[in-house]
Amino acid sequence: MIVMEEREQRMRCSLLFAALLIGCFVTQICSSSDSIFYDSFDESFEGRWIVSENEDYSGVWQHSKSDGHEDYGLLVSEKARKYAIVKELEKPLDLQDTTTILQFEVRLQQGLECGGAYLKYLRPQDSGWSAKLFNNESPYSIMFGPDKCGATNKVHFILKHKNPINGEYTEHHLTSPPSVPSDKLTHVYTAIINPGDNDLRILVDGKEKKKANFLSTEDFQPSIIPEKTIPDPDDKKPKDWDERAKIPDPDAVKPEDWDENAPMEILDEEAEMPEGWLESEPEEIEDPESLKPEDWDDEEDGEWEAPKIENPKCESAPGCGEWKRPMKRNPDYKGKWHAPLIENPNYKGIWKPRQIPNPNYFTLENPNFDPIAAVGIEIWTMQDGILFDNILIGNDEKVAKSIRDATWKPKFLVEDEKRKAEEKSTGLDGLKGIQKAVFDVLYKIAELPFLGERKTKVLELVDKAKEQPNLTVGLMVSIVVVVCSISLKVLFGGKKHGKVKVEVEDGKKDEGERKMRKGGNNEDDHDATGARKRNARREQRQVD
Repeated sequence: MIVMEEREQRMRCSLLFAALLIGCFVTQICSSSDSIFYDSFDESFEGRWIVSENEDYSGVWQHSKSDGHEDYGLLVSEKARKYAIVKELEKPLDLQDTTTILQFEVRLQQGLECGGAYLKYLRPQDSGWSAKLFNNESPYSIMFGPDKCGATNKVHFILKHKNPINGEYTEHHLTSPPSVPSDKLTHVYTAIINPGDNDLRILVDGKEKKKANFLSTEDFQPSIIPEKTIPDPDDKKPKDWDERAKIPDPDAVKPEDWDENAPMEILDEEAEMPEGWLESEPEEIEDPESLKPEDWDDEEDGEWEAPKIENPKCESAPGCGEWKRPMKRNPDYKGKWHAPLIENPNYKGIWKPRQIPNPNYFTLENPNFDPIAAVGIEIWTMQDGILFDNILIGNDEKVAKSIRDATWKPKFLVEDEKRKAEEKSTGLDGLKGIQKAVFDVLYKIAELPFLGERKTKVLELVDKAKEQPNLTVGLMVSIVVVVCSISLKVLFGGKKHGKVKVEVEDGKKDEGERKMRKGGNNEDDHDATGARKRNARREQRQVD
């Protein structure tokens, strides 16, 4: 107990000291020429940020402390709401000539099952938007930050780029972006844009998670530089163009002994009634213990019938009632005859329209970044407790790192220490030594690009294994199986073996092997008999 009190006292002192450092550092940042915009939210956002008056955005923003800290941030306070808030810069920021740093902190205090926690960096308002009516249609230059819902789990980076030929804007999405951390700790997201080298770097908690080139055809989808040629929209496939690689052999003739009318199933003439079969006993009998209700009215309710029960004499017998020979597969069944396929002498391949020069093709040495005139948060989320803090737009990587070290790192260390203590108190401190190393490797594996859409599933399995130590071994085996399977497909390819299809005539299904030897009667047929239905109605009346 004394140890815990001393630990809490040390944590409070650390928080106070960190808060003093942050206050001093914020003053330095605000006066730095390398900081275009910085907001620590130490003061209320009211009067400085503009909350959208668009009626679709009913979510209430709050100026609130981060859980366990004396540090304030901008809080998403309600679940299942749309939120929109914007802050205009003193003057638009030109991204063309110098390195630009976009950085902010987010803490998902209630986790994030479905919602966004990203920022939008907006174009000047003369492009057709107003701060008071800020919404999802407001034109932005860059969208950056976490987004998670269903199969989506990524740190977005989207560049809206203007085609200099036709003037149209296209969203270009960063391919294979980093995934969103799955815990409830404070994390800091940094995008470093270097227009000179066309480089983009994405950092999560100060560690580089993705590096890309704006003009690479592999790093953005669709690529910023369009294709030189496009399919001719006016080109039409010739009427005599034959795309069939194989055709039925016109010279083939159906064999004389091919009987298309032979049934798929026939009676099994060799089958014999099992010994002990009770032909004289019905499968169901009236319940001898059932009595006609006193309030039963034959005129209104109809003639009363006792409910049916399974015949107890049939329980020890192989079957009851009339025995019928079961069906078996007809050895002479061949189905409808089809001529064998041969190579098509007129085959021309799969038709494709001819390629023509792309009228909207262009080439650039550097992307045409639109200026940033405001920073906004426009999200829809099913979770509350999302806290934004320390939003920075700057030009100096050293300044961005200093802010991370002074604002984010002290909070993260305290939160991480608290998380470890909670895990230890609940028996979840087993992630040590080899086990911790295994999870570190698994998280790195989950970031491999070739996993594609399966990355989310792998991350979910890793998270579940960490949260449930008693299932860790089994889940780790599942993860290894998933990753190995995908790896083998990537390395060696492979085809899925199609299921053997048996042609069924007149819509009949092959149920012969599933029917009982007593004659193919199905228990479901008994459940659907009229007597059962009547009894159900009677029983319902009795309840009513």
